Amino acid sequence: MSNTNPKSLYERLGGYDAICAVANDLLSRLAADKLLARFWKNRGDDGVAREKQLLIDFLCASAGGPMYYTGRAMNLSHKGMQISETDWRAFLGHLHATLNSFQVPQQECAEVLAFIESTKSDIIEL
Repeated sequence: MSNTNPKSLYERLGGYDAICAVANDLLSRLAADKLLARFWKNRGDDGVAREKQLLIDFLCASAGGPMYYTGRAMNLSHKGMQISETDWRAFLGHLHATLNSFQVPQQECAEVLAFIESTKSDIIEL
């Protein structure tokens, strides 16, 4: 018997609250990383809060949830940040650690990583 109404990745990840928890954990890891902390240096709390909400909306929308991502295109929002391949690999390490800490199943991890990887060419500059 086939499932005619498969759950979206958003639902399989646990919905909005679960994705918020993942975003909070991930951003804490990124900001604490000596290599990546420069991206949050001298940023006001309001700007960081807005960025966090945009990340949550992006993750929810990309996972098939009911959110609409209202942020700028990835290439525009990351232009001039001088994000390198080394930065990207560090980011992915933290993403893996976050997903592992929440015990996200392998299939869902692969799907999250697929849509994150699809943004790489728009984010890496160096």
